[in-house]
Amino acid sequence: MKIFKNRKAAGKILAERLTGIKADLVLGIPRGGVVVASEVAKKLDLPLDIVVTRKIGAPGQPELALGAVDPDGEVTWEESLMEELSLEAGDLRDEVRKQWKELKRREDLYATHKRSHLVKLKGKSVILTDDGMATGSTVLAAVRYLKRHGAAVTLAIPVASKDAINKVQSELGQSAKSIVLEIPEQFRAVGQFYQEFEPVTDEEVVQLLG
Repeated sequence: MKIFKNRKAAGKILAERLTGIKADLVLGIPRGGVVVASEVAKKLDLPLDIVVTRKIGAPGQPELALGAVDPDGEVTWEESLMEELSLEAGDLRDEVRKQWKELKRREDLYATHKRSHLVKLKGKSVILTDDGMATGSTVLAAVRYLKRHGAAVTLAIPVASKDAINKVQSELGQSAKSIVLEIPEQFRAVGQFYQEFEPVTDEEVVQLLG
């Protein structure tokens, strides 16, 4: 099982695998995904932008993703987990509102000068990337958002759990292209597959977007 040095190194390896893929745009999911996406965009000489989605955490277990909210305010729920925890969407209204507020803050901070892509997604081919997928909730929400706006999506991820990639690939459709470098048998957290996995700051994202 490959352990990546850091997000930049993962992005460079991913970019090599994407050589020859035709696309109009590379989109990273902030924050960590933007570091990976930046390397892909540089290698393929494509514009770099973002699509912001936010995880909806479980009550008392914020790291457990029960779903994710997208830029349209639509929420993609993990139905089986919700049922297991005996929760309904209404029970998480406050958490959805909180994450929606953070999503808009990030869009405003990162993308003031980049918003033009939002009206140009229809008919475009985009490469979507993040630094990894554990449950896949935030990536799945991003995929549904992009498809809703008429984009064709190629998924490019350094590492993902089997459950996550199966879920997202099902949404993409079997004909859609996905590049996933590693799909480990045992998956606890994305960070376990990186030697360096420091938090990415707002300032770093803004700098990468240029």
